[in-house]
Amino acid sequence: MKAGGEVEMGSGGGTTVLWRPTGPKELDLVRESGWRKWPPRLPDQPIFYPVLNEDYAIMIARDWNVPASGVGYVTRFHVETDFLSRYPVRQAGGDTILELWVPAEELDEFNAHLVGTIEVVHEFR
Repeated sequence: MKAGGEVEMGSGGGTTVLWRPTGPKELDLVRESGWRKWPPRLPDQPIFYPVLNEDYAIMIARDWNVPASGVGYVTRFHVETDFLSRYPVRQAGGDTILELWVPAEELDEFNAHLVGTIEVVHEFR
């Protein structure tokens, strides 16, 4: 994957590292899954959007999640690179504000292509 996602070669076509800023409720559901999948979207959340760089995820967790819920987390996870090719990179702002938009109805399939576990790499309060 180009445009910011770090690619790590492994079996098959390798994996791409993605990040997701999240609040405590979503993180609780990830924990309940054994750190293996993202929870279904709520009715007002038609898109799951992982981001392609850590700095952008930090900005959202710190500047949006903390004011909204008192705590913000940045998670890191790996997804099969070949699978991700179906999702175009979306530029949501400046050059480094890059996201993938995964339709809510495709989240189960997206989760099936995660490699390893979802890990918390930053916490902001």
